[in-house]
This record gives sequence, C-alpha cells and structure tokens, in this order.
Amino acid sequence: MSLRGTLRALPTMLRVGVSEAVAYRAEMFIWVLSTTMPFISMALWTAVARYAPVGRYTSADFVRYFLAAFVVRQLTGAWAAWMINYEVRQGTLAMRLLRPISPLWAYAAENLGAMPLRLVVVTPVAIAAVYLQGWSSVPQTAWGWAFFLVALFGGWLITFLVNVALGTLSLYMESSTKLMDVWFALFYVFSGYLYPVELFPPALKGLVDWLPFRYQIGLAVELMTNKHDFGTALKLLGGQWLWVGLLLLVSVGLWKRGLKRFAAFGG
Repeated sequence: MSLRGTLRALPTMLRVGVSEAVAYRAEMFIWVLSTTMPFISMALWTAVARYAPVGRYTSADFVRYFLAAFVVRQLTGAWAAWMINYEVRQGTLAMRLLRPISPLWAYAAENLGAMPLRLVVVTPVAIAAVYLQGWSSVPQTAWGWAFFLVALFGGWLITFLVNVALGTLSLYMESSTKLMDVWFALFYVFSGYLYPVELFPPALKGLVDWLPFRYQIGLAVELMTNKHDFGTALKLLGGQWLWVGLLLLVSVGLWKRGLKRFAAFGG
C-alpha cells in the first residue's frame, strides 16, 4: 500500500489498538506495576540527599526527577520485540504479511493504542508532582514544553525501533528475547531510569551522551524538570534524533532482509 493509503488507514489501526488495550487492561495494569522502580529509587536517593545535595540534586529535586521518570517511562514503553518473536515462532506473522499494510505500522499502532490508558495512570502522578513540588515539576517555558514533547516522542521512537530491530533478529535465530534482556540491563544503568545521568563521573557521562539509552527516557525527564538551558537542550535533541534516524535505517534494513528468510508452516 502507498504511504498515502497507509496514513489513511492509520486512524483505524489506532482505534483497534485502543480497543485491544482496553480489552487487555489487566495485563497493562500488571505492566505498570512492574515499572514502578522510580518510586523505589526516589525513596533511596531522597534519603541520601536528606542532609546534603548530591551534585545539583536536593531531596526535592530527586522527588521531581523520579516522579517525572515514572511518567516518561509509561509514555515511552513498547513491546514489539516480544510480539515479533511470538508471531515468528507461531507462524502467525504470515497473516500480517498478507495484509496490504506493513506489519511495522500495525505494531506501532498497537503500541500507541495503549497510550490513552497509560495517560489515565500517569495524569494523577503528574498532578501530584505539581501539587507537592510546585510548578518547577513541569517545563517553565514554551520552548521547554515543545522540546519535552519532541523528546518524549523521540524516546518512544527509539524504544520502538530497538524493539523492531531486536525482534526482527528472531528471523535470523531461534529467539532474540535474551538480547532484549541484555538491552534492558544496559537501559537500566545508562538511561537515567535508576538515577540521573548527571551523577555519572565526567568521563563516563561523556560516553553515555553517545549511547542511545539516555535518549529513551533521561532526556525527556531532564527537560520536564528544567535541567537544561535552550542551547544544551537543542544539542541533546539533535543527538536523540540522529539515533532515531540511525535506528530507523537499521530496523527497516533488518526487517526487509529477514523477511526473505521467513517461512511459516502449519494448517
């Protein structure tokens, strides 16, 4: 199908994604419960900073940071890798390939379809952050809001494209879920999910700026909590979208080559 036809079909696919999210809302709720690590980190780091700041972060800063981390984590999640692995093993990917729209668009729509329910979860947390910590918990300028929304979408794209790339590797091997486990281990360490990236030693922080993990969640959290000036934020956004472009090329390339290896059997 042409790009124009795909874009016309996208609203329908998104509605289907929302319907599936509502139908499997208990499963989504369990997923939300499994991503509450920022609350544990918040308790630990606020205790550490109770008597003296850690770098630029006071106890109040850590509260704002980890409440924002929870919000951003919910809005940038994707699980396409597990869907691709399952459908390749079961042979059901063949049914998607018979449709006129690329399965990658369908995976994206199904992942985005969960966003309304996730907003129901994160909105009270965002309101609580503003109520408890003041308006410094959200961007203070128009460009801050714009950059935050761009970083949030870029973070989701990186997460989704990594899922596609690693999930597609199941077309080359028996299963690629273990590779996702490795990716998640690195994500927890280098993304700013468990602690702000700013707390890394200078040499290691320079390395983190070149890796994609910070751009999945840390950058959006930093922008939400007003940690960057305009110039620094723009530079980091440029790095994030360079990763989006690179991962788009890698994931689509792996997908097209991998489909040549796909063979479904059954009846």
